[in-house]
Parts: sequence; structure tokens; C-alpha cells
Amino acid sequence: MEVTPNHTQAASGWAAMEASGKVVPFAFKRRENGVDDVTIKVHYCGMCHTDLHFINNDWGITMYPVVPGHEITGVVTKVGSDVSGFRPGDRVGVGCIAASCLDCDHCRRSEENYCDKVALTYNGIFWDGSVTYGGYSNMLVAHKRFLVRIPDALPLDAAAPLLCAGITVYSPMKQHGMLHAGRRLGVVGLGGLGHVAVKFGKAFGLKVTVISTSPAKEREARESLKADDFVLSTDDKQMQAMARSLDYVIDTVSTQHSLGPILELLKVNGKLVLVAAPDKPVELPSFPLIFGKRTVSGSMTGGMKETQEMMDLCGEHGITADIELVSTDGINDALARLARNDVRYRFVVDVAGNGSRL
Repeated sequence: MEVTPNHTQAASGWAAMEASGKVVPFAFKRRENGVDDVTIKVHYCGMCHTDLHFINNDWGITMYPVVPGHEITGVVTKVGSDVSGFRPGDRVGVGCIAASCLDCDHCRRSEENYCDKVALTYNGIFWDGSVTYGGYSNMLVAHKRFLVRIPDALPLDAAAPLLCAGITVYSPMKQHGMLHAGRRLGVVGLGGLGHVAVKFGKAFGLKVTVISTSPAKEREARESLKADDFVLSTDDKQMQAMARSLDYVIDTVSTQHSLGPILELLKVNGKLVLVAAPDKPVELPSFPLIFGKRTVSGSMTGGMKETQEMMDLCGEHGITADIELVSTDGINDALARLARNDVRYRFVVDVAGNGSRL
């Protein structure tokens, strides 16, 4: 393994060495803590479906070995001399971004996630030319710009998925005005992203309808998440009964599907936002768009100011992800279950071996 200059801190983690669907123990080096850096002891790391895509090289861009994980929570152990916002002992999180140019229009607006030079938390290229390694590891060095503070009200384990799943649904909800009480929100898919979208909708006073292909999800949606309505998308009568009833829809489904039936659920001028990344193109018929004056857009995670805002609101409203805690010995079993969508609703790796606690 090639060692980058100034990468002298010994770290241990779990990496995929090839497209096998599995990770193995992996020793590597992190960079020294620079003047603008914060070193973190990783306590927990959420498991995102994106981790599977990179482990398996589904998108053809994986740089092996890859250490996944971009839903990272832990405690600060060291800060650089130019860091004023954090100190040792602080509870912090790192999401999807490790670096950006800091100087483009997007970065100036704290839309770092749309910077042309964004470096992802893993499988990215950092400023020094090194490949980034993620949160399936015992420690991490992060630039101060790309940290968020975790409110004391939130447990570090159940807060971890908010750093990806949470901001991924919060950002379009804010941008498209979906946080106004009394409006009607549809959430397509009840998984890691979808269940958090339902929680946000309910917290902000929206009437939330869950749209799913699985009849088994109705009880979970209504009883556990307090959704107002449930629609089985394979039932034409149910779908027709809900036609033109929703102001907004967030589509969290990561498999190929048609947007036509979903668009028909929107009122005139309704908005549909895609936040998942199917590996094949979705079907987008023109008639539901034209005859309903509807809008389809996409959204990817969020910027750092928005992520901190989202985390603070979660602290105020007590919003966390519903998780299953996984030991480091169980990562590969959890990855296999994640590939089958057998999780309610997010796996979180107990990196530090703490169990579940604040």
C-alpha cells in the first residue's frame, strides 16, 4: 500500500479489496491532524445502500481497497491550532463530504455537495491526492468545514444515519417548501430514506401518505411512523382514489420504476423529487407532466450549513433513525441483509464496541 506523505497515523478498519460484496480487516494510515483539522474517535457508522454499490463496484468507479461509511458519529480527540468551533470531547458527525474547493459559487453558498471538485468521504480524492477512507474505521481526520455538531439530545448511534439519509430528504423538503404545516406529502418507498422523510413530514405538520409496493409496510407506516395514509402502488383502485391529492412527493426508491403513476397522485403544479439512484433509468412519461403542470427534479445530500440546521432540528424534535446496531464481526452479514433490503430501517456499525448509548 502506497503511503502518502504526512499520512502517519495508524488506523484500523474494514475494507472491500475486490467486488466480492464483503469487507475484511484493514490497517492503513490517516493524515496527521493539520491546523484546520479535527481528529475523531469513531463510535458509530451507519450503513448506506451506497456502501454496497461501492463495495461491489456497481457504478464502475470504485478504487480498491475501499473503506466505506459516510454516516459517522464520534467524539473529538484532537483539534488543529486554527480550529475554534470544536474541542476535545465534543460529539460530532461526518457525512458524505470530505473536501471541496471552498471557493466556487456553490461552496460560497454552502452547497459544497454540488462543487465540481467535491471529494467524498470515501472513494474520493482529497486535496493532497490521497484516496479517502470512510467510517468503517476506528478513527478519522476531518477538515473543520465538514463536521457537524451532534445535539446532546440525540444518541450517537441513531443520529448517525441522519448524516446521509436525513439530509438527503431534508434538503429537498426545505428547498421546495415542503415544511409548511397542512400540506400533503407523499413518500415513495419505506426504507432508510423513506422512514426519515415520514418523520420529518409529521414533525412539521404535514399530512403524510406512504406509497409502497409492499402490503406489509402499511402497519409499519400507520402504527410505527404515524403516517396519515397508505397507498399500495400496485393497486390501481387505490392509486386512482388518490389522484391529484398530493402537493409533493419524495421518491426514495433505488430500483428502476415508472414515475407516471406517481405523478398522477400530484395536484396541478405538484412537485416530485428523486433522491435515490436507480442503476437503470426511470420511466418518465410526458402526459402526466404536461396535463398536470408538474415538476420533476433531483436532489443529492446537502451542504454543510443545511446539514447542521437539519441536525439541530432533529435535536429539537427528537427525530432519529430507526436502527439495528451491528457489531464489527457482523458487518458482512448486515451487508448481505442490506442487499436483500432486510433491515428496519438502517444498520449502524458499533465501531467502538459501546453498545447503544448516548
